[in-house]
Amino acid sequence: MTTSTITSPRILDVYDAALRRAEAGEVAELVLRSPHGTERIIDTASWCRMRLPGDSGMLNRCSGPTLDVGCGPGRLINALSRWGCPALGVDVSATAVRMARARGATALRRDVFGQLPGHGRWRHLLLADGNIGIGGDPVALLRRCRELLGSDGRLHAEVSAAGTRSWAGEASVRAAGTADTAGSATFRWAEVAAEDLAALAELSALRVTETWREAGRWFATLTPA
Repeated sequence: MTTSTITSPRILDVYDAALRRAEAGEVAELVLRSPHGTERIIDTASWCRMRLPGDSGMLNRCSGPTLDVGCGPGRLINALSRWGCPALGVDVSATAVRMARARGATALRRDVFGQLPGHGRWRHLLLADGNIGIGGDPVALLRRCRELLGSDGRLHAEVSAAGTRSWAGEASVRAAGTADTAGSATFRWAEVAAEDLAALAELSALRVTETWREAGRWFATLTPA
């Protein structure tokens, strides 16, 4: 997550509280509601695991310095670091950064749209776990990723399944089991279906060079156009 997604400090409160529940071994599900009223469950506890089914494809494609945008508790950068691949995670959540560091990962509390180390030199960038939605403007985010990449860099992004609806706008999130009006927070977010990514990449000086599916998840690699 990034501060650019936040319209109220409440969003970080909800997110951090879920991470702390996950850390304590408690149920830590959130409900994400799109501007169109559709809802889906986000299990933040899954981000605290050592590995999720489908992670391997992204990790195996990282062969050099890697920046994980919206790293959360750091499972991906921790895995890369254990393999000897230089990796840095950034997240605006102090709780997420603390958890990532506790598992041995290198993480900074930063906004992807702010000042970051390695500008224009990263070999790989990761947008996993729906983070292509950061900021609610996928083109702006992809353009920022293009700025951060080296000339031969690669962006590995997780997208929504083909046939689902892409959207961008004002979403809300709340702890599962609570009412719509109880403890929800609004923020700018987006979801990008697999078949819509190429057009967004073209607007961002990127091109899709590879797509794949793994464990029911959908991914793509983008390179500078």
